[in-house]
Amino acid sequence: MRIPNSEHISRPWRIHELTRDFRVEDVWALPGRGGPDDFGRLVQEIASDDPAHSSSLAVRSLFAIRWKLGALLGLDGAGVGVGSRVATLRDRLPADLRDGPSGPDFDALPFTPLYLTEDEFAAEIANKTMHGVLHIGLVQDDAGGCRAQMAVLVKPNGRPGELYMVAIRPFRHRLVYPALIREMGRTWLKVTGSAPALGPLPVPPV
Repeated sequence: MRIPNSEHISRPWRIHELTRDFRVEDVWALPGRGGPDDFGRLVQEIASDDPAHSSSLAVRSLFAIRWKLGALLGLDGAGVGVGSRVATLRDRLPADLRDGPSGPDFDALPFTPLYLTEDEFAAEIANKTMHGVLHIGLVQDDAGGCRAQMAVLVKPNGRPGELYMVAIRPFRHRLVYPALIREMGRTWLKVTGSAPALGPLPVPPV
């Protein structure tokens, strides 16, 4: 479910050091509970899944539409991504994160991993409209277990980027993310050993 942005902003995540010029666009909590040892497997699942193979027809269709629109409008072409239109956030990493693991590469989506710790994973993406960050965090709960939450941070590319983010917001909140979070929760339960695998993990639409 969607949760207040303060649930991300108020926590001492390392990502705050890198994204002072970004805004928190969305924060979502995954259903279910796990333990600290489950986090690495969860991150691996995120990186290996492909929304084109989602069990949700809505997710598959919406991502297919997004990629076609991107091709038509030149949103994702050469010269607009990380390392070209925008500098990678890896240049901002403090020494301990830069020397530590960056996390797994993504199999199907144009995200670049930034860093992986015991309770955080961050990856970045850029196109013609924005520079974005996917952040997955592990949060200790009062019962001694853990829950996972996903935050999307963005830096729009000027006025056109702002208009694009406004235009897609209703589709994200009403159509895409609810289906994606349901699947992500099922996979989180699978990772923790509480349920069988029922589908891939989500990434934010870009």
